[in-house]
Amino acid sequence: MTMEEIVEETNGNAVEITVKIIGPARPSRLHVSPSIRVHDLRRLIAVKNRLPVDNLKLILRGKVLHDREDEDDVYVQLNDGDSLIVAVKPKAPTGLDIDDDEEDLKFQLPQSTSRWKKKLYSFLRNKLRLPDILLMAIFSLGLKAWFLIILWFIMAHVAHKCDLGPLYILGTGFCTIFLNLGRRQPGDVSAYSIFNEDFRELPGTLNADAIDRDIRTEGAQLENYMLLSILKELTLLQISAVHVSNG
Repeated sequence: MTMEEIVEETNGNAVEITVKIIGPARPSRLHVSPSIRVHDLRRLIAVKNRLPVDNLKLILRGKVLHDREDEDDVYVQLNDGDSLIVAVKPKAPTGLDIDDDEEDLKFQLPQSTSRWKKKLYSFLRNKLRLPDILLMAIFSLGLKAWFLIILWFIMAHVAHKCDLGPLYILGTGFCTIFLNLGRRQPGDVSAYSIFNEDFRELPGTLNADAIDRDIRTEGAQLENYMLLSILKELTLLQISAVHVSNG
């Protein structure tokens, strides 16, 4: 839609809103259509106030307005006397790619995501106000994972009815451990010697033999130290005796 078409549509049935640009500029009045696309409203404000359209952020009733949502144009409903706050984002320094938009820091779906997932994401985020960490957990799991989670809760309810809740939880833990053990490649050695050929241990494994060996080694070192100390004392005594006899 061109600017002439926007102005012509506005003149047919218009409402007056107050545009407040953050900065030294004074508030201005603007006549627009009661139902207008956010993109067209952004262009209209940019042309009238000679501002860069790509750097404008529009805020209406405490909510940031976006041009598109789920690949659809967003329309905004305006009433007489509404106040629209306009913020002009500063340009990034030359050679740097800086975007201080808070939306870029939030969890977003990839562009290749199916349409129904985008609709669900929009409902959970905008209507139910779910936090980003929860949205990330929801959309990071596949259908198979969600099927297993739902099945687990159903079986947990059945186990609770049969007074088998603790056993069900313990069984789930053991199954999770065994299913995530993986498979060793030929030549790999397990950390548990009982699973290795000839019970071969990993270097540095702490067991009873290693403790006994360390004790014996420390004992031998202590005996050698004591012998050296005794020899040193005997040598000093002999030297003292020689000095006494010569004196």
